Amino acid sequence: MEVLAAQADVRRIYRGGYSGPLVSTIVWAVANAVFYWVSPAAGMAALFIGGMFIFPLATLVLKLMGGSAALPKGHPSAALAMQSAFTVPLGLLVAIVLGTFEPLLFFPASLIIVGAHYLVFISLYGMKLFGVLAGALITVGVITLFWLPNLGDISGWLGAAVFLVFSAVLFRAQGETRRISASRTAVR
Repeated sequence: MEVLAAQADVRRIYRGGYSGPLVSTIVWAVANAVFYWVSPAAGMAALFIGGMFIFPLATLVLKLMGGSAALPKGHPSAALAMQSAFTVPLGLLVAIVLGTFEPLLFFPASLIIVGAHYLVFISLYGMKLFGVLAGALITVGVITLFWLPNLGDISGWLGAAVFLVFSAVLFRAQGETRRISASRTAVR
């Protein structure tokens, strides 16, 4: 299978990837609320544990919308997707250690880690838009880590806002991609 065909499969099956950022919006917002109103340790745990449910919940969203929600067995992109996914919990362990020393650094570090994970999605989906998402998350993380650390206690909410915007942008992009594909098919 060619790379372009594999990317087209990923875009089609995962509907342009909007459901992951949509679920991430909720997970990050809840984790920051727990961090802010319960305790930093509970908020860190909420993001770590909640993060493990992002892909299954994103898949559920896709199933509820109808159609396939998983790559076929043996698809060449499946391994890349899994490898990318496992970088996040491993990276979050580093953010948790950092957060135990200074809680306000947890969410900024987490934003950088999760943003970096989205760089792989550029190749996985064949969509440069994921580079913009990665850049936005990393930028918020870097700004709140180095220049505005007093915003560390709300930086999870800032990340949730970035995810919300990009879930809408990705949803719209996948709709446009489907319309273009349908018009090309109709012309043939």
